[in-house]
Amino acid sequence: MQVLSVEGLSREVELKTGSELKGSRKVELVKNVTFTLSRGETLGIVGESGSGKTTLLKALAMISPPTAGRIVLDGKVIFEKGKKMAGLKGKVQMIFQDPDSSLNPTMKVKDIVAEPLRPLKFEKVVVAQKVSTALEEVGLSGKFAENYPSQLSGGQKQRVSIARAIAPSPALLLLDEPTSALDAAVQAQVLNLLKDLQRKLNLAYILVTHNIFVARYLSDRIGVFYTGEVKELGPTESVLANPLHPYAWTLLSAFPVPDPARRTLLTTEVVGEAPSIITPPPGCTFHPRCLYVKEKCRTEKPELKEYSPNHTAACHFALEIQNSRRQQGQTTN
Repeated sequence: MQVLSVEGLSREVELKTGSELKGSRKVELVKNVTFTLSRGETLGIVGESGSGKTTLLKALAMISPPTAGRIVLDGKVIFEKGKKMAGLKGKVQMIFQDPDSSLNPTMKVKDIVAEPLRPLKFEKVVVAQKVSTALEEVGLSGKFAENYPSQLSGGQKQRVSIARAIAPSPALLLLDEPTSALDAAVQAQVLNLLKDLQRKLNLAYILVTHNIFVARYLSDRIGVFYTGEVKELGPTESVLANPLHPYAWTLLSAFPVPDPARRTLLTTEVVGEAPSIITPPPGCTFHPRCLYVKEKCRTEKPELKEYSPNHTAACHFALEIQNSRRQQGQTTN
């Protein structure tokens, strides 16, 4: 069952320009993003820093609302024609990267978890029950309810963040690097918890991560982001095994493999720096760094095109490049 439909979502900001900042110009941080998401499904978003991944999450959560596009959640239009509609309360929750900065240090755990319930106007006894249930779901006993964040470990703090997110029974959880601030052992525990909760509560997730292994473990589909655009989108194993866009290929081949027998040197080098999202290059925005660039790439913007079932890429020469790499024996790790 489809829980989320996003059509042509863009997030635009106005920047001051000029020596005395008297002028201004509009800049698109996220551009024309379209996808759907079903209950119990996870969409992983990968890409380098500054590519617009977190901006997308904040737009979906209406923290920084979109400026264009249409969003339908659980069958209700929540954003259309530049306007936020009613009906979002409690339905979308976000889990942030750093629990230290996302939890109020002056509040007890029970009050932190109850925060998203207050706008829903539940009676106190119902709020108390939902808080207790949420803490139990994330593996924290009732004694933690009276604690302050400073009395918790990093893993426990992130469990409180998750409890806060699931307390109002959302339809969609937005996960912004939810394990990057944790050590390896605790990361595994939190990832397993998220997977168990998704299965038990039939939640939909959108996961932003730099870690390909985290994306592979949690995601049913992966979207590759670059300069605020989706460059590739498809089933996780299809994208990881057969990336179609040159940027997706370089991103995946650069990621280290913890198996010495399978480890290879970087086979496709990324040249240069990522372009400014304020002044993106014409045509394909990846063309200044692409080893396979042709004149068409410099002048014509490629559209997302389906090359195999549910696997799309925005590259004029995707199959030609993929065949060339295969003939050269290049593989992703």
